[in-house]
This record gives sequence, structure tokens and C-alpha cells, in this order.
Amino acid sequence: MFRSSEPAALWIAVILLGLILISLWVFIYQLMKQQGRLLLRLDNVEEQLGYPRRGGNSRGAPANRVQPEVLELPIGTAVSHFRLPDITGKVVGLEEFRGRRVLLIHWSPQCGFCDLIAPDLAALEGDLQRSNIELLLLSYSEAEVNRRMAEEYGLKCPILLHEASNTVEVFQSRGTPAAYLLDEQGCVDASFASGSDEVLSLARSAASAKKRLPSKRPLRESRIERGGLKAGTPAPPFSLPDIYGRTVSLEEFRGRRVLLIFTDPHCGPCDQLGPQLVRLHREHSGGIAIVMIGRGDIEENRRKAVEYGFEFPVLIQDKWKLSKEYGIFATPVAFLIGEDGVTAANVATGVDAILALADGNEVISVRS
Repeated sequence: MFRSSEPAALWIAVILLGLILISLWVFIYQLMKQQGRLLLRLDNVEEQLGYPRRGGNSRGAPANRVQPEVLELPIGTAVSHFRLPDITGKVVGLEEFRGRRVLLIHWSPQCGFCDLIAPDLAALEGDLQRSNIELLLLSYSEAEVNRRMAEEYGLKCPILLHEASNTVEVFQSRGTPAAYLLDEQGCVDASFASGSDEVLSLARSAASAKKRLPSKRPLRESRIERGGLKAGTPAPPFSLPDIYGRTVSLEEFRGRRVLLIFTDPHCGPCDQLGPQLVRLHREHSGGIAIVMIGRGDIEENRRKAVEYGFEFPVLIQDKWKLSKEYGIFATPVAFLIGEDGVTAANVATGVDAILALADGNEVISVRS
């Protein structure tokens, strides 16, 4: 009886397996068909925008268009023309500099590294002019902010303004500072420079290809610390005004641990950190002292302090000057300073790392 049923059961299993395989094949076919349609639509959109088709066929792409896949423009590539208003309202086009080389720098007055190298660029302007090179800044922010920065550092070069939502094509998806050196025909004349060290090195090389400026150190000796002071480094002293006009110094906290936090009123993660700092201040009121270093407008920092109910000191640094001494320009970041005035841990970057630092987790991991 059982033997006679075995062939039937086997056939049933074979049939079920076949149905499963057929269903799976139909599902995979429909999925591939759907994805194929999406890829074709994407190819059509890219072709309409002038991007090369998949597979390397670049027919129809504009000759000098910056492609999204290209990380930097090769030497010899012509830069697309643009016309932008300068800080006086006059519209200036790249073609107006034909016949001269151009050091084109992507810039922002709110960028700590731009602020850091601005005096060096101002000092190089004369040498660049004598080498028939025009320094040209493409900057974010309002005209007045850029005008004040130019006056402070003595920058005489044209500063053109563009919107963050409509960045000049050559610098799309690029941070600040970044730079290209263009030849007399508006083509890339040197490798792309990204970051303060490379931009300043490119400017110095362009200004004097044969000899280094006497007051300037080699690049390897003038690297800008950007990773934050390491544990065991004496904390740079400071004496800064708080948001109510009172001067506060680091020396006042000698004998206590200090959580020194660098923020910006326009920093989103800083807003997330605000309520947590209020909690930490209440929990550690008898132990660790919290000191916040803000930047920018005093009124904006005061509004933030009132909004979150900060009861600890909120001091205002001059641009990025104290950030420079602590070796980092990001926000929010924090340093834990021991009772002896020495950093007790490596810099904490971001909300989670700062909270871990305040709870002592980072201190244990560094010291162990």
C-alpha cells in the first residue's frame, strides 16, 4: 500500500517544485523588466542633460561640460563660462580675464580654513599680479560679509557671489576652499587643489615658480592642524567675552575639569546637542564645568542660549581664532580639560561623541 503511493507522492513533489521554479522565474523576469525600464528612463534623462550614456558612449555630451563622475577637471580642460555679480553689484564674466591666467578659488567667509589663509592670499596678490595672474574668489554669503572680510585682510581681488543652490559648474559638489589655476584661454593649467594647504601651495607656486617667498615655510612645515589637539596637550588659554559682555578666562576653572564645546548658532547638530548640555550641566553641577565657545553674532548666540536655557558660560570667539589654536574648525566638537589644564582626551566630534566624552567613556578608552 505504501509502495503504491510512493510514485504518486514523488510526482506531486516534482509538480510542486516545477510550479515553484516557474513562479520564481516569472517574478525574476518581471523584476528585471521593471529595472530595465528604469535604467532606460535614466539613460534618456542623462542623455537629455548632456551626460554620457552608460557603457562609455559619450555621444551628444557637451564638449566642455563637467561630468558628475569626474572628480576633477584634467589639465587642458576648458572651464565653462559664467557671469556673476561682484560685491559692488557689477556683473563680471570669466571671459573678461582672457589673456591672463586666473587663480580661481571656491570660497566662503564662514569657512574657517578660508579665513585662515586669507592673509596669505592677500600677501601673495602682488606677486600674482606681477606673474600676470588674476586672483578671483567665487564666494558664498552676502556682499557685505565678503566686503568686511576683504577689508580686514586687505584682499583687493574681485569677489564674485553665487548661491549655494546654484554653484558655478566647475565647483559643484565641492567644499571650500578649493581652486583651479586657469591659463590665458580659460583652460585648467594645474592639478585641482582642495583644502587650505593645497590651495595655498598652488597660490605660492603660481606666484613664484622658481623661488619660495622668503617669509614662507615649505608646505611640509606649515601644515594646518585640523584633527584637534591630542590628549596630553596643554589647553591653549583664552580670555573671551560672554554673551552678556563679561570676560571669562580658562584660568578661572583651574582645579576643575572643563568640557569645552565649540558650536555655531547655524549648526544643526549643535541644536540637537543643546538640550543634552542642559541635562549634563544639571547632573554634573558640582563636578565638571561646561564652557561653550560660540562664533558669529553675539545676538544669535544669546537667543540660542535663552531658547535652550543655558546656565553655563557661552563665550564668543573672534571668527575661528580659538578654533585654530585647538586645531579643529568643525562644530560641534568638544575637549575635556583636566584639573591641571591639560587635555584629558582626544577631541570629540559630533553629538554622540561629545556625550560619551562627558560621561567619561572616551577618557577611559584614551588612557587605557
